[in-house]
Order: sequence, then structure tokens, then C-alpha cells
Amino acid sequence: MPACCSSGQPEFDGATHAFRRALWLVIAINASMFVIEMMAGVAAGSQALKADALDFAGDTATYALSLFVLGMPIVWRARAAVLKGLSLLAMGVGVLSITAWQVLVLATPAAGTMGAVGFLALVANGVSVWILMKYRAGDANVRSVWLCSRNDAIGNVAVIAASGAVWLTRSAWPDLIVAALMAGLFVRSSMQILFQARGELRGAAAGTL
Repeated sequence: MPACCSSGQPEFDGATHAFRRALWLVIAINASMFVIEMMAGVAAGSQALKADALDFAGDTATYALSLFVLGMPIVWRARAAVLKGLSLLAMGVGVLSITAWQVLVLATPAAGTMGAVGFLALVANGVSVWILMKYRAGDANVRSVWLCSRNDAIGNVAVIAASGAVWLTRSAWPDLIVAALMAGLFVRSSMQILFQARGELRGAAAGTL
């Protein structure tokens, strides 16, 4: 949890021009990478690339929602965080379902495309993480933005590693394993967001926030 959560000071709510500019920039980056990576994932037959592309799509939507509720009362920002947490949970379950179905097919993805696009996505997410680094501590709405960006960067490293393993083993299993691990990361992050948002909603109801 961010240090401000235990300091007794109000949590950063993101209602600054600097944070709004940062969100607009990462929205543009993530929306562009969703299109690029999904097309590459379909062309390469890679579930890991498709999972990462869905993460970009989810991030684009959650960043836009974060932008919309900035400056609103804490109860609305917490409700937005709940919605984002649930969307991450649904995404994780969806990726797990797709991966389970793909296990029955086991078509080997194109390792070269996986590696190249994974590296491009890592650069894009590295820039997003750098932009949002100083905003990683805050309320559930702000923190969800940081968690999504962090997940992306971790996922990109995993996709690059999977591409190497696919090339070495000539097997689809590394790709499927990485997709499943990324789905697990989505679910874990959704639980973190939902837990913090629940606390904020309870605090708002009690009049302590």
C-alpha cells in the first residue's frame, strides 16, 4: 500500500493538470499498442500477444475512466476503481478460458513476431511507467492506473521470454503458460484494486474520507 495510506494525510486524488496530461499521453500509447499487438497476435497465432493486447485495451478504458472521475467525490472515484477491478477480473478469467481452449489446439505461434512485437510493447509500456512513476501512490482510482502500467511491463518481459522458449522448444506451451500467468496477474491486481476501493467506500460511508 502507498505510504500515504498510513500517514493520516489525504491520498492523492489525481486532480492536477500534470496528472491529466500524463493520462492523456498513456491513453494514446495504450490505444495504439492494442491495435498493433492484437493484429500481430492474430497473425502470429500467439495467445500471449493477444492477452497482452487485451491488457492494452483494458488499460485504455480504465485510464479514460480514471480521467473522467478525477476531481469527483471519493465515493465516485472508489466506484470507478471497483468497475476497473471487476473488468480486470473478467479479463483474467477470459484469458484463462481462451488459453484452456488453445491447449486443445496447440498450434505453435510465430516466435519471431512474438519477440519483435513484445519488445515494441515493452518500450511503449516502459515510457508509460516512466510517465506515471511519481503518481503510483494515491487513492484506488490513481493506484489502479499504476498497477495497470506495471502489469503491462511485466507482461511484455514475459512475452519476450516466451518467444525465446517457443523458438527453442518449437512448442506452443511456453506461449500458453505465459498467457495463463498474465491472466493470474490480472486477477491479483483486480483483487488489490477492489480491496482498496472497498476500504475507501466504507470510509466515505462512515464520513472519515
